[in-house]
Amino acid sequence: MNADDHSWMGEAIAEARKGVGFTAPNPAVGAVLVKNGRCVGRGFHAKAGTPHAEPNAIRDAGDKARGAEMYVTLEPCSTTGKTPPCTEAIQKAGIRRVVIGCMDPNPAHAGRGPLRLSEAGIEVTSDVRKEECEELIRGFARVQLTGLPYITLKLASTLDGRLADASGTSKWITGSSSRDRVQDLRREVDAILVGTETVKKDNPSLMPRPSQGHRPWRIIPDRTGRLPLKRKVFSDAHAKKTICLVGPSVGERRRSSLEKVGVRVLQVPERSGKIRWAPALKRLASQGIHHILCEGGGQLSASLLKADLVQEIHWIAAPKLLGVKGTPAVNAHWTLATAPQFALHQLDQVGEDTWMWLRAPR
Repeated sequence: MNADDHSWMGEAIAEARKGVGFTAPNPAVGAVLVKNGRCVGRGFHAKAGTPHAEPNAIRDAGDKARGAEMYVTLEPCSTTGKTPPCTEAIQKAGIRRVVIGCMDPNPAHAGRGPLRLSEAGIEVTSDVRKEECEELIRGFARVQLTGLPYITLKLASTLDGRLADASGTSKWITGSSSRDRVQDLRREVDAILVGTETVKKDNPSLMPRPSQGHRPWRIIPDRTGRLPLKRKVFSDAHAKKTICLVGPSVGERRRSSLEKVGVRVLQVPERSGKIRWAPALKRLASQGIHHILCEGGGQLSASLLKADLVQEIHWIAAPKLLGVKGTPAVNAHWTLATAPQFALHQLDQVGEDTWMWLRAPR
């Protein structure tokens, strides 16, 4: 990889980021066209069913695309779906070289795009800034490889891992700067998941503030169908962006009440009075939800961690202590030998809080 390839792929990554949070069930992809050392076209995939990044960049370049180099964050598709294959568009445009960030994670497709381009006489360079490009599609990749969505767990607690004090008061544990940054997380995901108790006690809307055009799904587990229908997630202007997970015992009357206001109802399996999260999450992935932000609380966090379903944690620690009677951030226990383990990916000071971004070992 030369310096120019590194730099221009950075431009393609910046284009791809414009689509993050909007493209599911497709991945976020960006592309730029370069000719004689100058960018002549840019494009990104904006929404499923619309043109991909490559034809958007070609359209932006017009006649200047002929003889240009294309930098694209994900290998160009080689099959016809809702749109024609991008490999075909690249050939027709007369592009002489294609530089690819990472391969399609779907084993059935991986490498087919570069092969088609090479067979057409187009020079191909692969794996330029690979890790950064894979980061853009981690939710898509997880679904392709496992059928499960990518789960980001967000926990805001005191230094001793408490979500609330002994009386249940939790507003506000962390500072305003951390709360603003949480809104950035909400704008990057396909859906936000919270526990039943959070909906009962806090009555959150869960929508990003400001939305910047992004309205993620809100996933609400209500296994027995007892949550009040006046809660915001069921009654506000975005009720059609709520998915309610119910158990087999929830009757048609309750389901009908939810569906009348636009809420999508999914029946999920349960065991011993608890949702079976792996099959429930697979159902959500099949609905096109690839990246979920779970915002606690302690019981839900514990359930996902126990089932080994969490890929990353954003743990925001406020410089406070609440002691043993406070509500634990993770309501579970393990032995030291069996404790879930995560690696530190990034550590930041956000206002007065410490923000730890942790990743599960690959």
